[in-house]
Amino acid sequence: MSFQVVYVPIGVGTYEMVSAHESFERSVELLKKIDPAVVVPEDILLTVDAVGEYVSGLHPDLVIIQNITFANAAYASEVLRRFDCPVLLWTLREPVIDGTRLRSNSLTGAYSAANAICAFRGPGKFEHVYGAPAEEKVKREIAAVIAAARVKVQLTSLKMSAIGHTPQGFGFGRALDTELLRTFGVALEAIEARELINKAKSYSDEDCAADLEEARAAVVGLDTMPERNVRDFARLYKAYKSYVTENKIGAVASRCWPDFFTEFGTPVCMVLSLLNAMQIPASCEADVYGALSMYIGSAFSGESTFFGDPVSMDEEESSITFWHCGMAACNLARCDTGAAVGVHPNRKIGPVMDFGCRPSEEATIFRVGRTAEGKFRFFIAEGKVMDKPRQFYGASIVVQTKTPAEEIVRSTIKNGWEPHYVIVYGGIAEELEKLGNMLDMEVVRY
Repeated sequence: MSFQVVYVPIGVGTYEMVSAHESFERSVELLKKIDPAVVVPEDILLTVDAVGEYVSGLHPDLVIIQNITFANAAYASEVLRRFDCPVLLWTLREPVIDGTRLRSNSLTGAYSAANAICAFRGPGKFEHVYGAPAEEKVKREIAAVIAAARVKVQLTSLKMSAIGHTPQGFGFGRALDTELLRTFGVALEAIEARELINKAKSYSDEDCAADLEEARAAVVGLDTMPERNVRDFARLYKAYKSYVTENKIGAVASRCWPDFFTEFGTPVCMVLSLLNAMQIPASCEADVYGALSMYIGSAFSGESTFFGDPVSMDEEESSITFWHCGMAACNLARCDTGAAVGVHPNRKIGPVMDFGCRPSEEATIFRVGRTAEGKFRFFIAEGKVMDKPRQFYGASIVVQTKTPAEEIVRSTIKNGWEPHYVIVYGGIAEELEKLGNMLDMEVVRY
């Protein structure tokens, strides 16, 4: 995946150039720390023609327009007429206020540039940051914008797979390939669950020996399961891995019940767990938007994510427990138990994952959702993963939320949010919000 950030520092030579060049050099230094490949000019662009010559031949995925000094709207317009990528408008703080000369007038320049951007794209269709390069808030916000733009591009290279259909009553996870492609740039293919079941049945024990050893090394207690279920799990694991590898699948939304219990006799839960640990986001109950949420969360955090239902709330500690039958990534397990194996809490067939998740001081709850009218929206809530043991049979995680849990639960129910959520290890709320803005969708953040 190629990704290009282009820095466009604009100004007018009649302003105070000593301060301007100091701001330019410090801005370049900051941007290079965030993204060493960022494209920067040799000097401040002091004319509209200089802007045009500089950006000619570039193919940015994000443009950072910075008013080093005041510059009229023609400077920004020269960029906007060439590119349709996200824009970050960076306004510098006035360097000195001493009763004498106005040295940069960057803020007025920002108003001019913003007026042009809104004329081209509509109100609010860009990001804005105010402050000097040395300010931590500025560093954090610019890094979040660059990360969001990078994930936006990354999504256009993603190929997802829907393995089987959503169960009756779970239509919230069903997706149309054209909608995913149009909105996110994501390609979606579909395959029947029985195709992978039949592929699994075709393997011998010898075919799956290496896959079984790989699984044994990742979990605790697999050999406590009936031998037949262990062998069939290995067959299913090999079938899924082969399918994902051969077809270059980056995320999976898999049907699970009842087929894998009734038609195969062994659940798919642990297969999905191992895929998740391999950084192949895999949701169950064929929730495509759940798998997409997992992928986005992992793209920002670099870690596996947890996928599950909100099943319990504690108002006093402001916590929500998320749970699912047993497909949580095995690398999320608590250290004191490891990735323990058990049986499905309802069907009493294994192997499935059976553990509580390790704690984290920062966590983000996330969901790519849809309104009743079919419009996409982002749900984002900040918190931390509490140090709690397994709450119920299956896999569970307890998140203490910054916004009162009672408010989140009441609001999400009243506003018709889906019953599946992703918990990301890490504080990525800012990045997710900016990605939502870039994709032109509603962002609901707690």
